[in-house]
Amino acid sequence: MEDIDAIAVLQDPVRRRLYEYVAAQGREVGRNEAAEAAGVARTLAAHHLDRLAEAGLLESGSRRLTGRSGPGAGRPAKVYTRAKGERSVSLPARDYRTAAELLAEAAELAGLDTGLRAAARRRGEALRGAAAPCGGLAEAMATLAARGYEPHLEPSEVEPGGDVDAPASVIRMRNCPFHAVAERFPPLVCGMNLALLEGLLGADGSVRARMDARPGECCVVVEASKNNVD
Repeated sequence: MEDIDAIAVLQDPVRRRLYEYVAAQGREVGRNEAAEAAGVARTLAAHHLDRLAEAGLLESGSRRLTGRSGPGAGRPAKVYTRAKGERSVSLPARDYRTAAELLAEAAELAGLDTGLRAAARRRGEALRGAAAPCGGLAEAMATLAARGYEPHLEPSEVEPGGDVDAPASVIRMRNCPFHAVAERFPPLVCGMNLALLEGLLGADGSVRARMDARPGECCVVVEASKNNVD
């Protein structure tokens, strides 16, 4: 019942706005910033943020927001980030995670990576349906957000010897919908995820998905296709 109790905390609209704002930042958020974003007083925001932390939905800590240290730097402020743990509710109880892990283990042992990627690409294409391939990063952002990836734009890094006129941004994703299974079977599940997104976004469109794993984020990034770079 712990997950039900935790999720029930989000029923309050102010509390939910605060949680969604903190979760979307991908960094520590102070009380003043959260209050301003939610349009409420700091004292009310502090109450709700602490309630979210008590429920295990946020993690709290303290640091000096001024970036200074030593005398005159001010007292450390309380900050919040989204909790790393997952919460889910199923009534009656279901255990799809165990089934997914068992299937992933069997697929890995049987060397079914190629078949799994092909199936994932077909599923992505089926999810896209009759829609044309994504026409740009903005459209890809909307598509990924609808699937729960929590995308955000980030400046791209130019590789040594690379084109300095390459696109200025790539889409990174703060959430991997397959995180729990990907942690145990990264090559298998990350390859599946890449193929799924290739099908969903369209391999012959204006964007492309590629692997670029980074701790705490989805293993796939999305960028403008090279043949669409001016």
